[in-house]
Amino acid sequence: MVRKKGSLILCGAFLFVAWNALLLLFLWGRPPIGRLGEGGGAEPGGREEWGAAGGRQGRPDLAGEVIRLAEEVESELETQKQLLQQIQSHRALWERRRESGKKDVAGSRDTKGELKRHQQPALDTDQSRGKSAGDAVVSAAPKSNIKKELTDAARLSSAAAPVVIPILVIACDRVTVKRSLDKLIQYRPSVELHPIIVSQDCGNAETARVIGSYGSQVTHLKQPDLSDIAVRPEHRKFQGYYKIARHYRWALNQVFNTLSYSTVVIVEDDLEVASDFYEYFRALYPVLRSDPTLWCVSAWNDNGRDGLVDPGQAALLYRTDFFPGLGWMLLKELWQELEPKWPAAFWDDWMRQPDQRKDRSCIRPEISRTITFGRKGVSMGQFFDQYLRYIKLNTEFVPFTKLDLSYLVWETYNEKFEKDVYSAPLVTIEELQQGGSLKGGGPFRVQYSSRDSFKVLARNLGVMDDFKSGVPRAGYRGVVSFLSKGRRVYLAPPPGWSRYDTSWS
Repeated sequence: MVRKKGSLILCGAFLFVAWNALLLLFLWGRPPIGRLGEGGGAEPGGREEWGAAGGRQGRPDLAGEVIRLAEEVESELETQKQLLQQIQSHRALWERRRESGKKDVAGSRDTKGELKRHQQPALDTDQSRGKSAGDAVVSAAPKSNIKKELTDAARLSSAAAPVVIPILVIACDRVTVKRSLDKLIQYRPSVELHPIIVSQDCGNAETARVIGSYGSQVTHLKQPDLSDIAVRPEHRKFQGYYKIARHYRWALNQVFNTLSYSTVVIVEDDLEVASDFYEYFRALYPVLRSDPTLWCVSAWNDNGRDGLVDPGQAALLYRTDFFPGLGWMLLKELWQELEPKWPAAFWDDWMRQPDQRKDRSCIRPEISRTITFGRKGVSMGQFFDQYLRYIKLNTEFVPFTKLDLSYLVWETYNEKFEKDVYSAPLVTIEELQQGGSLKGGGPFRVQYSSRDSFKVLARNLGVMDDFKSGVPRAGYRGVVSFLSKGRRVYLAPPPGWSRYDTSWS
């Protein structure tokens, strides 16, 4: 210990002597103060400058060299000081990130453990009921966590930048597209969040002028291929359907592949929208995004006539197995699935086939958010005079984005739906139409057992009676819900329903 202290004292003494020796050399080498700036001192441009290799009277300028070295050391120390300050300033940030990473890893492990405990095997209701091979099966996706995913998606959506949901207007030669565009622009809450894209086929100059008159309020695209499509002789009268399918394919590729949007709402040039049209789709976007058992959101109710819907239930929404169209939203992922096999014609009926639907459902409203005013078209007014012209357009603005829509997810909805339908009293159509013996305002259940019995009951009750790929319009699990004389009615198959019969179409 004594030897160590002696060494420290000797080192200190040596440093003291060396420092004083350097100080003496410095003072010895300095010029007299009075001669500074007299043409040979430290003034720039003089005959001698500090730091020159030679000193006055030929003496080596040791003091200048010491000063230069001291300045370099001082500069280096300053640099090191700055680096140390930067390291210290970032150290706390690094520590926080490291702690955050540990928490994220731990949270991820906890979440995975929770999912593993709660996930159920993929549901195959058809196999559980003895469905034969070759029939469509329920989408093999775990559904026990859909509600959680919906909640998480809604939370993340509100925290992140709002999603842009463009409106794609499919146009041809109707100058009345003005009526559709006027309402879309009138009710649009944000130009940035809801750009309107008008895709025009047919090359009609007058319609193009109408669309062009909106200027920068819309984006006007023109389908470049206006040629006729080669079809077999018996399909020549369906040339219009082939052109529509071609136009849809081109327009959706523009939206998703060229413009790079992640979702879109499609309307046609003969649709008028309700005041809460945008609110409806914005609220349902996270539901569609989170639930793999859904593949579209539609603004349309096929049985949305006055008298068949409840005017006091403007906020009521349903799941439906029938693809409604007429104002509907899809995701880019679905288009990537459908585009490679897109049909040459009759695209909407093709969408309703089991190979495309894959037991997925759409969301529809009790009261439609669109109406059609286009009697003239390729369908030659099919259903228009009998049904479509009487569809009721919603007039009450519903703040859907402020409502809890988690009841629409698969497992929650199905459980309540089955209970509501099959706990309703079973009545005959005669009892329903006479009404005198029925107690209460419903709901009531009317049962069908075959294609023909459904058609008879539907016609008598005023709802649409046709099937597409075995699915009744607005139906869910074979059940059609509507109002009859102010009472809720479920036109339903017997309990234990398992699948649609495509031969009913």
